[in-house]
Amino acid sequence: MITAKDLDDMDDLFSYTPPFKLARNEDPSTSHEAAESVNATYMEQVVYEVIEGFGPSGCISDQVLEVLSHHRYSTITARYKQLKEKGLVIVDHRKRKAISGRSQLVMWASKHYREEDNE
Repeated sequence: MITAKDLDDMDDLFSYTPPFKLARNEDPSTSHEAAESVNATYMEQVVYEVIEGFGPSGCISDQVLEVLSHHRYSTITARYKQLKEKGLVIVDHRKRKAISGRSQLVMWASKHYREEDNE
């Protein structure tokens, strides 16, 4: 997990994400072209800052999408995986009801994440 000291240096946290991590081998050539053209690192930071802004209460994807409504759905949701792999965002078993009525997993910026008390 990322420490508070690590969070002080945002440049290191949002290190370059190589295009090969953004498209699968079996994806069509258009996906690989898009992966080469997108600034994934910038969007990771934008999405992270929104999630971090929800503080200790965390948020669900619907909330992130609402804040970033001027971006496309896939531009935002594609960033979650990298943020989790880098340890910047934590997801556990907790869920909340989404607009659809279905449940979505709660996401926290790692500096705000607290394990659930099971008392």
